[in-house]
Amino acid sequence: MFASLAVLFAALLEPSEPAALARACEGRDGWSDPAPPARLHGSTYYVGTCGISVILITGPAGHVLIDSGPAEAAPQIAANIERLGFSIRDVRLILSSHEHSDHVGGIAALQRLSGATVAARGPAVPALASGIAQAGDPQYGALAPFPASAVGRTLRDGEVVRLGPIRLTAHATPAHTPGGTSWGWRSCEARACLTIVYADSLSPVSAEGYRFSDHPDRVAAFRRGIATIGSLRCDLLLTPHPGASDQFRRMADGRLTDPAGCRAYAARGGAQLDARLRRESGR
Repeated sequence: MFASLAVLFAALLEPSEPAALARACEGRDGWSDPAPPARLHGSTYYVGTCGISVILITGPAGHVLIDSGPAEAAPQIAANIERLGFSIRDVRLILSSHEHSDHVGGIAALQRLSGATVAARGPAVPALASGIAQAGDPQYGALAPFPASAVGRTLRDGEVVRLGPIRLTAHATPAHTPGGTSWGWRSCEARACLTIVYADSLSPVSAEGYRFSDHPDRVAAFRRGIATIGSLRCDLLLTPHPGASDQFRRMADGRLTDPAGCRAYAARGGAQLDARLRRESGR
């Protein structure tokens, strides 16, 4: 009897396959729509919702969480971590893609639950620390505030964040927001090691009345972010909004890996920015 219970308990803790995650989210992409956790490769897991990616990277010295989803999704994220058999209290670092409520609104709650250090690039720190988007953000004035978090570490472009054997590189990609950051790391499963990139959003979305063409410095920064993502080695591409990179479709098809994924994603981002600038010019 006890052996049977142990098998059942182990099965409950076993993460979903990526295809099962894709099936669970079919037709649902709300920011807080619940999703099961799934192992993506090695020690890298998806613990987010159907509409917002949240990535967990585990290690013997503690775990790293990238993004949190919106504030109301924080309990789901914590539950997904626990469902995998890990403790939320073992999350030591919380990182982020960009400083908008749908991706970082739950960081404050997850920081309280875990005691983790929040680390971010300098341009993202004022928004994370205040819960309010800053004036350089194209969506400034149109975004809801979110719970502020205590940023314990400010990162530089190219800085390597270390936690035991985990190594993540912060890539400045100031496209969607000034503080936009993409993350790269290696994850191994047996002898199969992949370079994983969590590439930040590249959509040229703005508050009403904002014109990118009136802000050449913002356009130049956007193009730098696109170029950086396009240059990254990237066996497995993940994005803050799963739909931006057909993440769930790739999971469903069993083709999550794609060495050309970052280049194609960057090319789509560049095309979107060019189209936005053409619309602004009336062409």
